[in-house]
Amino acid sequence: MTDEKKPRRRLRSDGQRNRELLLTAARAAFTAGEIEIPLDEVARRAGVGIGTLYRHFPSRDALIESVYRAELDRLADVAPVLATQHPPVEALRAWMRLFVDYIAAKQVIAPALNGLVGGTSALYAQSGTVLQAAINRLVAAAIASGDINPDIEPLDLLRALAGVSNFSAGPGWETSAKRLVDILIAGSKILP
Repeated sequence: MTDEKKPRRRLRSDGQRNRELLLTAARAAFTAGEIEIPLDEVARRAGVGIGTLYRHFPSRDALIESVYRAELDRLADVAPVLATQHPPVEALRAWMRLFVDYIAAKQVIAPALNGLVGGTSALYAQSGTVLQAAINRLVAAAIASGDINPDIEPLDLLRALAGVSNFSAGPGWETSAKRLVDILIAGSKILP
């Protein structure tokens, strides 16, 4: 059985905590622009030994990919939470604002991701599927509640936000993108 097909063993609570500490330290370094941070420095900042880092992440690529996947999972996991805490259109608005933050983090880590030995096509394909599923549920709920037009395509909303991040990637683009969220929501509403 290859490593990819082996079921993942559930981590003990201290192992899970150490993994989260490592991901948090790596994410903080990457978002601060420290893409080439030495792995022993990541371990030091996480408060664990280098052996612990390598037990969880056998290579730099594994750590980088795990940071990216953790951000993606966080965005996907928050969609149903928002749906229970807010009216449907407000859950959609809140999730889209978090999507802007996700794009910002992805832009910062992109140089490291682009250096992955196996490439990023499979990783990005999976992220597209996860993001599409999350926004599909939120848009479907907003349509069902009568808050937005039934002809709204969820993917169009994601494309608009991704487009503004690529078009104006200079300082402060996130503020502009979050204003765009409000414009997109307003333009999606059913007119009286």
